[in-house]
Amino acid sequence: MESTSSTGQPTPMPGRPLTGPAVWRGDDLARSGEWLRTFTPAEVGELRDAARRVLASGKPLERVGRGDFPLPELGPVLEGVRDELLGGRGFVLLRGLSPGEHTRAEIASMFWGLGAYLGSAVPQNAQGHLLGHVRDVGRDADDPVARIYQTRERQGFHTDSADLVGLLCLRPAREGGRSSLVSCATVHNAMLERCPDLLAELFGPFHTDHRGESPPGSEPFFVAPVLSWFAGELSVLYQRRYIESAQRFPGVPPLTERQVAALGAFDELLDDPRLQLEMDLAPGDIQFVHNHQLLHDRTAFRDWPQPERRRHLLRLWLCPPRGRPLPPCFAQRYGSLEPGRRGGVVLPGVEPVAPLTG
Repeated sequence: MESTSSTGQPTPMPGRPLTGPAVWRGDDLARSGEWLRTFTPAEVGELRDAARRVLASGKPLERVGRGDFPLPELGPVLEGVRDELLGGRGFVLLRGLSPGEHTRAEIASMFWGLGAYLGSAVPQNAQGHLLGHVRDVGRDADDPVARIYQTRERQGFHTDSADLVGLLCLRPAREGGRSSLVSCATVHNAMLERCPDLLAELFGPFHTDHRGESPPGSEPFFVAPVLSWFAGELSVLYQRRYIESAQRFPGVPPLTERQVAALGAFDELLDDPRLQLEMDLAPGDIQFVHNHQLLHDRTAFRDWPQPERRRHLLRLWLCPPRGRPLPPCFAQRYGSLEPGRRGGVVLPGVEPVAPLTG
């Protein structure tokens, strides 16, 4: 099926309800708990021992690969986790680590080693950080070059610039900071039923702000649909706040009434408590999410006054060795479209690093 966007250009869309494990409702999954897996004591021991060997070697974390991190029992389990992320419901919560029982370097190495079984880490910002630190550093979300994860404000449902994103909670906030996930396929089906004309609009081009992290010589924004139907897969690329902040650039056309209405309908369904799955990340919890089929959010939070107690999460952006084909427009944000070599914020002259603090 083809529809027509406000640009007058035909844009492909499925034109039918999507089915399969990627189509889920939060209220159903909240009752099942099938997305939660707890490490066994033996698996935690494997992770701990591998991390300590890595640290004793003195090898920088950014140079540590899967071969440096043997997990004979847990490794095959993580292969199944990757399959679930890429071809199943698109997320998993792993539980059983205790940050208080390990040094920061040990817990970061354990997280890094887990990630190495899912994909290669790619830079998350203009500083080349492969291991990110998600915490409030006092930035203002209305600052057009601020990244929302550096604030305490609600992020809004969005996708990141990588195939997979992983979060490990070191410390939760005093109040708030809940994680929320929603299936893009489920929202697509709801819009197809309620407002197919507005759904079609999301398959047309939108200008999105690079937020000060565009490659040299390129525009400070990229142009891509919110939803793309390519090679038999529905993929999403979205951050409403960045679409709106791109309006400040010369040459970016104003959003049309139909585009604004389509974004509003999309956001309304993303915010439907029946569709989204909310979870509190406790210390040691690890969440992995497939960016192309899910959108994620974090509620606003109030932090502790003591610096040593403030909310702090570690983050990985991962590129697995195999992944779905992505439409050509994704290259503006992902660089290469080749599985195993795509995603991240890659700038000339910036060497990737994995800082233990940040």
